[in-house]
This record gives sequence, structure tokens and C-alpha cells, in this order.
Amino acid sequence: MDSHSDDSRPSAVADALGGAAVYSARVAARAWRGRLETAVEELLSTPEVGRVLDRALSGPLPEEVARSLVRHRVAERMVEELAASGELERLLDKALASPETLVLVDRVLASEAMGHVLERTLSGPEVRKAMARQSHGLAEQVAGDVRDAAAGVDGRLSTLRKPTEFAGVASRGIALVVDALAVLTISLAIGAAAGLVGTLVGGVRPHWLAGTLLGVAGVAVALGYFVLFWHTAGQTPGMRLMHVRVLPGRPDRRLTTWRSLLRALGLALAIAPCFLGFVPALFDSRRRALPDYLAGTVVVYDDGTHRVA
Repeated sequence: MDSHSDDSRPSAVADALGGAAVYSARVAARAWRGRLETAVEELLSTPEVGRVLDRALSGPLPEEVARSLVRHRVAERMVEELAASGELERLLDKALASPETLVLVDRVLASEAMGHVLERTLSGPEVRKAMARQSHGLAEQVAGDVRDAAAGVDGRLSTLRKPTEFAGVASRGIALVVDALAVLTISLAIGAAAGLVGTLVGGVRPHWLAGTLLGVAGVAVALGYFVLFWHTAGQTPGMRLMHVRVLPGRPDRRLTTWRSLLRALGLALAIAPCFLGFVPALFDSRRRALPDYLAGTVVVYDDGTHRVA
């Protein structure tokens, strides 16, 4: 029992002495902390230290530090750490929600420089090309849907019940509407120009002569429109939109100017009696209407496919 007390007594004394030493060190550190901080501040504020820092910063040290930061991916690792801990998201939310940020954004958006930047950006060739591609894609999609719907109506209106390459009345009718609008636009432009010329020369007398001349000009525009496009391209702009084309009824024939003119006259005769001249296309095996019978032509789908009737 006595031997055990003798063994533990030195250990207790050592612990007491160690604790006293640590306590003394802490007291000394507290006592000297203020003096050390003051001494360091005085040292850093001396002109000599300032000159040393200037020489260091004017040398290659900043570039070496920057390259070392990039080489060791310090910034990337800091961002990853902030993102993983959620601190980055919190900082961003705090910055975006602050009133100062909203005021700064409003000032930037309302500034004249931002207006110039937006104007140059929106008027740039890249933006125009992108908008043109989007508009062309949308227009082509709409036109494709219209063509498919018209082909479906062609099949339902026809008595044929098998795939055929010949265009029906729906596709041809939509093409005719587009062409009629084009002819009307051209006629109005010519009429406006004629009216302006007539005003400059004092008008055309008598008035019935002016009306007759305008009527003749309208007929000439319509005939010239269809004859020109049928003879040169085989299709009018409306037919091109609907992907249909006029072809001679026989391979040994050509779509001459005379045949195109005869077809244009047949088109007028087919329209005059409430479009009854297109009724034969509902029953004919090649979907020919009155203009096709007169000119010896057929109208086919321009893509060369056979549509289901």
C-alpha cells in the first residue's frame, strides 16, 4: 500500500509542474501578444519594408505566383470546395438579392452603352442569319404541313383509290389562290403607276377609256404571268410553293409558248362558270381539268413521289 503511494506521488508532482508550465506560457503569450502585434505593425509600416515589397512586386514574383496558382489549380479547387459546401450558392443568392445589385443591374440596362451594345448585337450578321434560318425553317414547316393536308384532300375528293403522281384539285386550288394574289399585287402596282402618270398629264378622257385600258392591262398581266412561268419554269410561284408542276401530256411534246397561252385561256374558261372547269379532275385517271384538255398537259407532284389517293 505504501509502495503504491510512493509510485504515484512523483507522477502527480510531474503533472502539477507541467500544468504550471503551460499556464505560465499562456499567461506570457497573452502578456506579449499586444506587444508583438504592435511591433509587427511598426515593422511593416517602415519605409524599408515598403521598398522591399515594391522591388518584389516589380519583379517576376507576381507572375511566378500567378503561374503557380494556375498550375496547381488553386482557384478551381477553391470554387469546387465552395460549391461542395454550398457556400458558393449562398454567396450568389445573397449577392443577387441585395438592393445594391438590383440598382446596379438597372443602371447597366438603362445606360446608353448597353443600348449601343444591344443594337450592334441585334443588327449583326450572325443574328440576322440566325433569324433568317429560324424564319425559313418555320415557313418551310408550315408550307410542308399545308402540302400534306392538300394532298390528303386530293385523295378524298378524287375517285381514284390508288397512289398517283398527278396533283389533285386541292393542291392546284391553293396554288391558284397564291398566284391570284400575286397577279392582283402586280395589277395594283401597275394601276397605281398608271394613275400617277395620268395625274401628271391631266388625266385620261373619257373615263370609260381609262377603265377599259386598266381592264386590258389586268388581263395582259394575268396572261403574261401564267404564260411566262409555265413556259420557262413549268410552274408558277404558287405551284412551286405547293410542289406541283405542269408537264406536257405526252413525252414527245414540249410546253411551248402557244401551249402555255392556250392553257391560260383554258384556266380562265374553267374559272368563269364557278370553277366548274375543274370538275373533270375529280374523275379523270390523270386528274386533268379543262385547261389540261385544251393544252394537252398534266399537273404532277414536283417531288416525283406518288401520293396515296
